[in-house]
Amino acid sequence: MSSDYDDFAAEYDAENAANLLNDHYERPAMLRLAGDVTGRRILDAGCGSGPLSVALIERGAVVSGFDGSPAMVDLARRRLGPDVDLCVADLGEPLPYADDSFDDVIASLVLHYLRDWSGALAELRRILLPGGRLLLSVNHPLVQPLSTGGGYFGVSEFPIEATIAGREVTLMTTHRPLHAMVDAFHEAGFLIEDIAEPPIADDTPEELVPNGTRRFVSFIFFVLRNPE
Repeated sequence: MSSDYDDFAAEYDAENAANLLNDHYERPAMLRLAGDVTGRRILDAGCGSGPLSVALIERGAVVSGFDGSPAMVDLARRRLGPDVDLCVADLGEPLPYADDSFDDVIASLVLHYLRDWSGALAELRRILLPGGRLLLSVNHPLVQPLSTGGGYFGVSEFPIEATIAGREVTLMTTHRPLHAMVDAFHEAGFLIEDIAEPPIADDTPEELVPNGTRRFVSFIFFVLRNPE
């Protein structure tokens, strides 16, 4: 049982490639929110093995990426090739990018691994151009109360037990209520442009649609703006 992605990077990559939550829900929703990215300099923060970076590059973005897992970054390098700027870095620490480096930062399913968001949000705002966007997704704040009956209003550790390519793992995350997320965004100086709870993609195979419904509680998405 582990929350270290280095322990199961290849298995996670295989699972992520075609499952419901990543391939037919989170990535399509994030790409819809990103819109036209042609020519935009985008940082894929917590890029994992690189599937979102591939989609952004195919849409004309200039992409850099980092992840805290060396094994994940190795997989991303194999997928993206030597010309894409990738590195190992920790979102909880200062990032190896200059001020005002990116038009957009996309942080897919990353922040819920951190208990303290203040330092990470400050760093992401630092490397964004004035007027740039931070697009992010995290576990929906109702996931923990619905799945465990735990309290909603506090910030608390939330271990998620999952089966990835037949392997039982525990992902250590933090539950954060919506008001605490909004407070953190405001304290970091961001403006909230959009909050989304989208359905799964229209082209999702019917056999993957859970209980015949295309809307369910899983992730919540935000579009934040760095003021000019």
